[in-house]
Amino acid sequence: MDSSNRLPRIARRMNDIAPFHVMELLTRARELEAGGRSIIHMEVGEPDFPTPQPVIEAANEFIRSGRVFYTPALGIPELREAISRFYDERYGVDVSPDRIAVTAGASGALLLALAALLDPGDELLLSDPGYPCNRHFVRTLEGVPRALCVGPETDYQPTAEQVAQSWTARTRGLLVASPANPTGTLIAASAMAGLAACLREHGGALLVDEIYHGLTYDCDAQTALSLSDGIFVINSFSKYFGMTGWRLGWLVAPSHFGRDIEKLAQNLFISPSTPAQHAALAAFKPETIALLEGRRAEFRSRRDFLLPALRRLGFRIAAEPRGAFYLYADSSAIAHDSEALARELIEQAGVAITPGLDFGDNAPQRHVRFAYTVARDKLEEGVARLARHLGT
Repeated sequence: MDSSNRLPRIARRMNDIAPFHVMELLTRARELEAGGRSIIHMEVGEPDFPTPQPVIEAANEFIRSGRVFYTPALGIPELREAISRFYDERYGVDVSPDRIAVTAGASGALLLALAALLDPGDELLLSDPGYPCNRHFVRTLEGVPRALCVGPETDYQPTAEQVAQSWTARTRGLLVASPANPTGTLIAASAMAGLAACLREHGGALLVDEIYHGLTYDCDAQTALSLSDGIFVINSFSKYFGMTGWRLGWLVAPSHFGRDIEKLAQNLFISPSTPAQHAALAAFKPETIALLEGRRAEFRSRRDFLLPALRRLGFRIAAEPRGAFYLYADSSAIAHDSEALARELIEQAGVAITPGLDFGDNAPQRHVRFAYTVARDKLEEGVARLARHLGT
């Protein structure tokens, strides 16, 4: 064989990295819409609200200056200080700006934390079901994602006892999300304290995804940073602040990781988006927060409509969501295969939802996720279409 025709070998890690199936469903939905079909979107976790106007105005003002240059790798000092003040004002927690790294979305924050923690072969414990990209981040860094199967009896969250039983000599830490995707459940303050104590006892790292903070209902979530300065916390401007496409997040890391996080950020990203950072300064203005709190109330109204409506249709939701904008439902009374159900609903009913396949190996065929990220009237239409299709 002519060696000049040989193709480069694909890295072995790619065998373990699955596609993001919800994005493939979204592609199909767009194809149907292009052909004239009406699709109710309850598949993608992106709020339908536009970027808050003060944020847009701040971005426009900055861009008009023309001084759109690189920033320090960890972000502009003004934004790191604004995030620090936000922790003080909202949570009563003192977080030094020196511990804050502004990142290219929450994904960038998590990659920095994992790269600073994991050597090849190191294990990280994660909840199953859970956000799919997390395990793929671990694998990309040549770590080993180890799933902790969780269910409604613990609000789909791991317990300290489960973590202790799963710990091995290769385990480096635990990643949790509160509120969580896909379930919308929170970790109670006492349970988070138990997890933190467990990780300290084992000499491991606790990483807490708080990107849905601010979008909680009937309660206000407390940041894990109130427990210890030794916890990694990931947050984002995408969800509560409504800035998904701006791709901006942040990481709060223990102080002794600061220099290493900075070196990684310099090499991996150079710096976060400069216009996005200057726009985000306006996210903390009182008028912006007032707008966001109104949106939070709207999300709660949507949840309060959709939760009982889905139950009436035969979807079982055993652990009630208290945050984010998702409902994770057992669909086994309706269909044995949630992926086939999702494809049937988009093709025949014009309703797009996410099958459990995206969220891990813990009974995915029995579960689907609904996102209440569209307006109430669209949710009502979606429920009506489901009812007609299911004959309920």
